[in-house]
Amino acid sequence: MQIAVLGAGSWGSALSLVLAGNGHDVMLWSRDSVHVKAMQKHGANVNYLPHHPFPANLHPTDDMAQAMEKAELTLLAIPSHAFAEVLHQAKAYWHDQMPLLSATKGLDASGALLLDEAHQILGDAVPLAVIAGPSFALEVADGLPTAITIAATDVNVANHIAALLNNPCLRVYTTNDIIGAQLGGAVKNVLAIATGITDGMGLGANARAALITRGLAEMMRLGDALGAQPKTLMGLSGLGDLLLTCTDDKSRNRRFGLALGRGTDQSTAEQGIGQVVEGIETSKHVYTLATRLGLDLPITTQVYRVLTQQALLKDAVNALLTRALRTEYD
Repeated sequence: MQIAVLGAGSWGSALSLVLAGNGHDVMLWSRDSVHVKAMQKHGANVNYLPHHPFPANLHPTDDMAQAMEKAELTLLAIPSHAFAEVLHQAKAYWHDQMPLLSATKGLDASGALLLDEAHQILGDAVPLAVIAGPSFALEVADGLPTAITIAATDVNVANHIAALLNNPCLRVYTTNDIIGAQLGGAVKNVLAIATGITDGMGLGANARAALITRGLAEMMRLGDALGAQPKTLMGLSGLGDLLLTCTDDKSRNRRFGLALGRGTDQSTAEQGIGQVVEGIETSKHVYTLATRLGLDLPITTQVYRVLTQQALLKDAVNALLTRALRTEYD
């Protein structure tokens, strides 16, 4: 197939390598012409995956029209804050009925799921799908065993995309729960900042386990309000991605939290990561959504308060530990 990948960060590049390795012709687009020229010159994404050479059927470009001219599938792998902008640009080149596969994790500024925004931009006729699950880009590019989920309301679309990506190193499952898959991928970034903070403060493994478990409860509470299936959030898209992002230092969100917990100021911590830390903006968007829905998400709330300078770290931790007693399942 002819596939356009919009976004040449680490995740977009890793998925491009998988698709090209599976025999598909891939156009990898970036708006940064300097970055594209470097990829063309070195035959690799020297910024993010420098030790993974591009095969002959993977073509970097900064020309979106060229990238999408013959595309039969478009994969969007960009930071959530640029999601709508890039889709508006891509709409001019969209072919009727060409599916969109979103690899972007987050919500929009109003707290809405990104694929709701995609429907508004592209129209209801465009088939939409999302890729979710525990998957560090570097490990996918390295060919290490990974399991992910493709979610689409149309099972035929999900199965078709799964077949494009599946190989002996990448196990691809499918689901029709497009809400749960999106929600898990967004909320886990906020919770990864929280666990990074507590580990950076030296609060121990007990605190980390409590945050992950109670964070999962918040994710499921929000999922229930939005119509997600509980089994989705207990699967790869929810619990799987949550465990990965909260416990491994390849996670940008966890590393950002670690830096905060060790006393680094927010701006310096963010600059030290060198890439977008999705959980920063997502914390604001999830907080906005929870407030609108009247939901109590205490961990998310305290992350939001810390990142908006409404609370010191020690006060945020104390606020969580001194909450009124309650049953575990409320």
